[in-house]
Amino acid sequence: MDAFESILAELLEHDGYWVRKSVKVNLTKEEKVAIGRPSSPRWELDLVAYKGSTNELLVIECKSYLDSYGVRFSAFDGSSQRHAKRFKLFNDNLLREVVLNRLVLQLEASGFCASSPRVILCLAAGKVIRESDRNKIAEHFDRNGWVFWDDQWIRSRLKAVTKTSYEDSIAAMVSKLLLRE
Repeated sequence: MDAFESILAELLEHDGYWVRKSVKVNLTKEEKVAIGRPSSPRWELDLVAYKGSTNELLVIECKSYLDSYGVRFSAFDGSSQRHAKRFKLFNDNLLREVVLNRLVLQLEASGFCASSPRVILCLAAGKVIRESDRNKIAEHFDRNGWVFWDDQWIRSRLKAVTKTSYEDSIAAMVSKLLLRE
């Protein structure tokens, strides 16, 4: 797990979610065959966050891209297989359905969430290549019922943390150091 994921986890905890990092989804042999990956190891999710008061389960893919070009819309519109392969859950309907269903069953069985949570797929991206890509991604995610957190959202959440009292957390310290007025 990287610092980007740690900061996102803390931001979600500030919003009342419990957060687990690097969650392994134990697919059955039949499920692996169904998704065309019969020898696949356990599926791993960057972050999973649950809020009991709303019975909401967030499944979050984290891509910081801080030292690269940034996320681009071609990763989601079918125009670039190369870019799309980094976002399998967003681009493969069957895979998404199987993995998220198994995740819910796994969390319910272990008592980590109430039955039938509302599952929301999210992408947190520290950098977007162009403003036009940012808008297209946001529209695409809205149409699909997903959530897109870009660098602007992350910055605004970090700014909100600077207004809270002192906490010994990475998000609070980073935000207070970098985002002071």
